[in-house]
Amino acid sequence: MSEENITDLMLDMGQKVKLAAGILANTNTSTKRKVLLSAANEIGLAKKEILIANQLDIKIAEQNGLSASFVDRLLLDSERLESIITSIRAIAKLDDPVGQVIAQWDVPSGLNISRVRTPIGVIGIIYESRPNVTADAAALCLMAGNGAILRGGSDSQNSSRALHACFSKALENNGLSPDTIQIVPTTDRAAVGELLKGLNGSIDVIVPRGGKGLVSRVQSEARVPVFAHLEGICHIFVDESADLKMAIELVINSKLRRTGVCGAAETLLVHKNIANTHLIPILESLNALGCKIHGDEAVVKAFPPAILATKKDWQTEYLAPEISVAIVDDIDAAINHISKYSSHHTEAIITADTSSRDRFFAQIDSAILLHNASTQYADGGEFGMGAEIGISTGKMHARGPVGVEQLTSFKYLVLGDGQCRP
Repeated sequence: MSEENITDLMLDMGQKVKLAAGILANTNTSTKRKVLLSAANEIGLAKKEILIANQLDIKIAEQNGLSASFVDRLLLDSERLESIITSIRAIAKLDDPVGQVIAQWDVPSGLNISRVRTPIGVIGIIYESRPNVTADAAALCLMAGNGAILRGGSDSQNSSRALHACFSKALENNGLSPDTIQIVPTTDRAAVGELLKGLNGSIDVIVPRGGKGLVSRVQSEARVPVFAHLEGICHIFVDESADLKMAIELVINSKLRRTGVCGAAETLLVHKNIANTHLIPILESLNALGCKIHGDEAVVKAFPPAILATKKDWQTEYLAPEISVAIVDDIDAAINHISKYSSHHTEAIITADTSSRDRFFAQIDSAILLHNASTQYADGGEFGMGAEIGISTGKMHARGPVGVEQLTSFKYLVLGDGQCRP
């Protein structure tokens, strides 16, 4: 497809989704719930076709020599499809944010002022290998009253289109236009460029979901606001009062439950006062499970299987069974290390000392902070949001998991009784 044709295609999609989004913005909660439940049912009915489409994507990915972690992010099986269906149904049960009164007050002039949630409008979602993002993004945008244009990666195109078809059917079955949630029909990268330009004002926000290269491009080229995180360099600090059994379990889960997710721990910090009791059991447990360990000089001395970490290791999102490990003097040193190297995504502290927890929470400037819990809980579904469209590490509008509330804006409704300003 020529560049000129891609431009025309994308502009046409933009016009159609903007019109459809205007209708969805004024659609009642009951209808939106019916669409979501219908989409979940359609996915269940199309399970065989979706899995066949996914196997085609997997086969191509393996033939292209893509990494095991990439293939894992791409994979759909019966369990993951059921999880997608469960997530959509959970979103359908959420309170509808549209029309919610955030605040209300009277002013001396006698005016009554309300701040009320409204849909943002049209969301452009650009993502890579995870086909589940198709369903999560579509469901969240629908519940928040937004139209969406989805642009999945070429590696997941068959899976994503099969899932998207279920939402198109659900929209039509409930009297709404399938233009409300669209998927870009071409894998040409020029389509991404058109989305980033905003489609002549049709796109209100861009959400990138993928690797550092994708997010960096979106942040540098987008002409509309962006909700994004560049990478997930997540830390877990084992404080001197940490319970050993808990520390081992949480570190293993934070790092190895799923190494390819953005909430996976990439750096482990251990208080020097417990290095003799906690460090070796934790590292032995990681090593036994096939995790490669990059350590500072003290770590390598204490645990010879570790290799000496470089400065680059402290700045690396491995997304693989690898972790960088350092022994730190105290909680201040841990906070300083995290402040220097963190991507402001997710950090955790393991401690029995509530004062240490409170200092960690107060002084670390990341979107998500956890106490005695795995970093892999950095997920909108686990936060009770049903799902998320991504994790935002920015400080404007949305931060942390981006769910239905974060996909709304607000407007002021002012009630008067003939007031004229003097």
